[in-house]
Amino acid sequence: MKQLPQPLEQKLAARQEQNALRKLPLANQLIDFASNDYLGFAKSEAIFTATHHYLVNHNCIINGATGSRLLSGNHTLYSTTETFVAAFHQVPSALLFNSGYDANVGFFSAVPQKGDFVLYDELCHASIRDGIQLSNAKAYKFKHNDFEDLERLILKFQSLENQHSNTIYVVTESVFSMDGDCPNLEELVQVTTKHNCYLVIDEAHALGVFGEKGEGLVQFLGLQEHFFARIVTFGKGLGCHGAVVLGSEALSSYLVNFARSFIYTTGLSPHSVATILNAYLVLDAKAAAIGELKERINFFNQEKSRFSLKPLFVRSKSAIQSAIIPGNANVKAIAKQLQDKGFDVKPILSPTVPAGQERLRFCLHSYNTEAQISEVLYCLSLLL
Repeated sequence: MKQLPQPLEQKLAARQEQNALRKLPLANQLIDFASNDYLGFAKSEAIFTATHHYLVNHNCIINGATGSRLLSGNHTLYSTTETFVAAFHQVPSALLFNSGYDANVGFFSAVPQKGDFVLYDELCHASIRDGIQLSNAKAYKFKHNDFEDLERLILKFQSLENQHSNTIYVVTESVFSMDGDCPNLEELVQVTTKHNCYLVIDEAHALGVFGEKGEGLVQFLGLQEHFFARIVTFGKGLGCHGAVVLGSEALSSYLVNFARSFIYTTGLSPHSVATILNAYLVLDAKAAAIGELKERINFFNQEKSRFSLKPLFVRSKSAIQSAIIPGNANVKAIAKQLQDKGFDVKPILSPTVPAGQERLRFCLHSYNTEAQISEVLYCLSLLL
């Protein structure tokens, strides 16, 4: 078999030299402070069993979708689930995608047009950036959660003459995946409404975390009418797979016709879609896990102060808590020592985050105990 071409070998060698080479981790039995399974739904026997019974009771004994949704793959579970999800999120329409990556790439590559502008938070997820790169619109980033900088850009591009289109899309996230912080959405809505922009938000890390039923930060604040589109993924708080674009019926129709990551892929299996539906049914029933997660987040923040660790952490009221520990080698060494003590805490290295912003990323869950939180923070305090 041929070896890698030399330029690829050199890129791998450079990563190795930077102590930043990625490798797939092995499964472990450590105390979970690493996964995105915030509510424990991925491990829920009740959801697993309910999904199985739902498929059997609806005579849906099939392993795969058999094709794309536009051909043979649009099984009846899709319409049932999309109708329920749309009602849950208080929007006219919901369109399921195979993953959050597919949803973001499909939306941002298809919706912004030539002559449009996309203004996105500088810390937006790679899937958003990849979708924007595939579009014909011009894109510019604004400083993280800085809406004065955003408004400066809006005014700049609105003042340009002879534009074919003057549509401006503003893109952010309700919870940023590396920092765990949230934008001031009320202020953002004021700015974008004032300038008639189209507001788009990724709520991947807010589903199951914010809101009485885990609806996400937008609905928790009652701002859903102000958003052109919300992109919600299911691999985090919902504990399964897939994603949905929430918006108008016209937006869903447009994506069915022009989003390539939707059109040219095999649909989700009936089992995957039934899992989404049954996980939402648990959310809709006000799962106790949502309240437990909020308690753990509050407790973690209290313990940060007790162990004098607060200055180390990015301010966050979400399930993602990040301690800045500069240097790939340094943060990897501390993570290894925490893992040796039984805690699955992962280091986030550059270039995933900027050099000097390397960090330990703690993901909190409804099933983490207060004793586990206290112990892992105590251990961290001894290592610094």
